[in-house]
Amino acid sequence: MMRWGNSGQAADSFYQVRPDCSQNVPSTKFKIKAGKTLSVRKWHAAFTREGCLDIASVLSRIQRGGVHPAIRGEVWEFLLGCYDPGSTFDERDQIRHRRRMQYARWKEECREMDSHVSSGKIITAPIITEDGFPINDPLVLLEATQGTSSSSSSSSTTRVEVSDSTNRVTDRQIVDWKLTLHQIGLDVLRTDRSMVFYENKENLQKLWDILAVYAWIDKEVGYCQGMSDLCSPMIVLLNDEADAFWCFERLMRRLRGNFRCTQQSVGVENQLQHLASIIQVLDPKLHDHLETLGGGDYLFAFRMFMVLFRRELSFGDSLYLWEMMWALEYDPDIFTYDETGVATHKIEGSKPKVKSIRQFGKYERENMKNGVNDGDGPVPISVFLVASVLKENSPKLLQEAQGIDDVIRILNNVNGHLDAKRTCAVALKLHRKYLKKMQGKKT
Repeated sequence: MMRWGNSGQAADSFYQVRPDCSQNVPSTKFKIKAGKTLSVRKWHAAFTREGCLDIASVLSRIQRGGVHPAIRGEVWEFLLGCYDPGSTFDERDQIRHRRRMQYARWKEECREMDSHVSSGKIITAPIITEDGFPINDPLVLLEATQGTSSSSSSSSTTRVEVSDSTNRVTDRQIVDWKLTLHQIGLDVLRTDRSMVFYENKENLQKLWDILAVYAWIDKEVGYCQGMSDLCSPMIVLLNDEADAFWCFERLMRRLRGNFRCTQQSVGVENQLQHLASIIQVLDPKLHDHLETLGGGDYLFAFRMFMVLFRRELSFGDSLYLWEMMWALEYDPDIFTYDETGVATHKIEGSKPKVKSIRQFGKYERENMKNGVNDGDGPVPISVFLVASVLKENSPKLLQEAQGIDDVIRILNNVNGHLDAKRTCAVALKLHRKYLKKMQGKKT
């Protein structure tokens, strides 16, 4: 029987790794610490009788020691803006019900366009041509069977047949969506496969279905590689597929700009530019060295921004880092809620409700104190987290890096060794130092 309140207990016991993968997966450094980690008891005590949440007390606890794995899912729903802390239990029940109904409608809409949605099968080969002709016999169609997924062709033959013009799909949006489905399938089968959790066929199917539905409703971004890494924790933490979808949807509101790539620019370009400015101010020697090596665009940091350190940390530690980030940059006014509970980005120029400064995260409070407000809002804390990794590795980069390949190799050596709590602490120090230096330049 698992003892939920064990002080010092590692989070690994909550996110079990398959025995055959245990040698290749870094262990989790995050420990559940009494008096620091947000416990089940402290979480429940933070609500009034009606269900309003004292978000300030919760944020301070998360900033000190993260969230107990037993309550992570429900805490994340507040951190990501699914629910207003001022809402009651009844209001949230109604919102949850409406959202589940909405997700069911979208999923049914997708199922009508392609019967593989909600079928228990995961597509891993194209099912349609660029011109909209359905491919009747995909080379590979994976059906999740008990335990693990196994390959089986969709019929007795592996011959690919393209339908005649009478079955052609002419709606470009539907064609584009169908073209992404096999890529989602391939990525799903590579995502967190070392975890026991994904030996269950239903969990694989949930991940594929959520990403397929999201790709349909967000047509501007659709599906891009890396989204499966961002969505996977939601499936692990929230039992209901619709609840996991809405948590992922809220996270994508913050990050969808990262996935907007054109021939001229990458989606994370703004963040890479901010990173370059920060390193130039805080470690000019390193910045000059990287520029000499041809790395002044900082594209080598691309992956850290895209999947928020999922590659650099164990599964448990990446969750710990995420919740620390969200607590530190929490802004109660980032969303406004209409009477149906649907959250939208705050309207430019609108006056937010007067809230206590304590209801903002520590990072956000520092920005407010220093009057930080560039055109796109404050720089995300993730930029300072990447800056902290570069600063920590600065001596090695200056001494050993003779080219961009060396920079990538040195940063790849960080994988599995990064300490989430320390990285956050260093990021906050760099943030304060950077703001101080920028203020000094103005005066």
